[in-house]
Amino acid sequence: MFETVQELIDEYAELEKKLADPAVHADAGAARKLGRRYAELGPIVATHRAWEQIGDDLAAATELAAEDESFKAEIPELTARREELGEKLRQLLLPRDPNDGKDVILEVKAGEGGQESALFAGDLLRMYLRYAERRGWKAEVLDATESDLGGYKDVSVAIKTRGTDAEGVWDRLKFEGGVHRVQRVPVTESQGRIHTSAAGVLVLPEAEEVDVELNLNDLRVDVFRSSGPGGQSVNTTDSAVRLTHIPTGIVVSCQNEKSQLQNKEQAMRILRARLLAAAQEEADKEAGDLRKSQIRTVDRSERIRTYNFPENRISDHRVNFKAYNLDQVLDGDLDAVIDAVIAGDQAAALAGDD
Repeated sequence: MFETVQELIDEYAELEKKLADPAVHADAGAARKLGRRYAELGPIVATHRAWEQIGDDLAAATELAAEDESFKAEIPELTARREELGEKLRQLLLPRDPNDGKDVILEVKAGEGGQESALFAGDLLRMYLRYAERRGWKAEVLDATESDLGGYKDVSVAIKTRGTDAEGVWDRLKFEGGVHRVQRVPVTESQGRIHTSAAGVLVLPEAEEVDVELNLNDLRVDVFRSSGPGGQSVNTTDSAVRLTHIPTGIVVSCQNEKSQLQNKEQAMRILRARLLAAAQEEADKEAGDLRKSQIRTVDRSERIRTYNFPENRISDHRVNFKAYNLDQVLDGDLDAVIDAVIAGDQAAALAGDD
């Protein structure tokens, strides 16, 4: 049982030695990568040690119970604890998503519902920004197109960890992609009727330059003037940038910055992330998609969650999660929802391995 753990324990010990060497920290990027892997293996090593210790305690209690009845009473509790640790270890040893340690680019786009959908897109953006703040992450809006009433037609934001957290941003936010539906009385509704509208969320692991081979000859770069809500001009210079990746047809526009160079850099970050996601989707198809997650889907049109304002209810339809603290969730208290979805995915993976 748990045959692969010893290899991971050995790797953990080797990483501990490397991280103790001051020379390793001369390369900040390499040190950060080693630190993340070390933090990732830590829970596995700690859980395995606890599992083995409980096993030793259980063996001793079983042996001594023949002579002393007081030890016999400990056996059920030790057995239950060991089974609990074994289940936790099985979850930790599930094949890890290679992107789990990555930062993300999260995009929110208004959908059906006009201005109300754009306002809801703004609510979702604030929810994710507040969640990032609660987690100690750094969030940066890369590009945004506002609507007339203050919402967003579309917005892209980069969310990053600040250190070597084993649980990266992708690890927590990868299941947020899909259609988010809202039920409430819109500010534009004079009769007090509840309307239903939706906004789409797309979450991409942020790609580093080494992750994506990008030939500049494959890019068409167009510049144009930035514009605000209703087409109103923001400035009189051609600072906005549109990148078209000719081989794939992927188009990215950025206009938030006043500098054309800054907008181009932001657009390149989004383009790399989209290209990485497209390449990984293609690789999954070619590999036969050995373990399809029952939670996450390539179909970005899937309705994953409903936000019901009159009942203060949030429902995640993939795992039948329901809670009546919508106001707190929109204020960034997302962990219970995310934990439920992650647990559902792990349960599906464990069932598939049986």
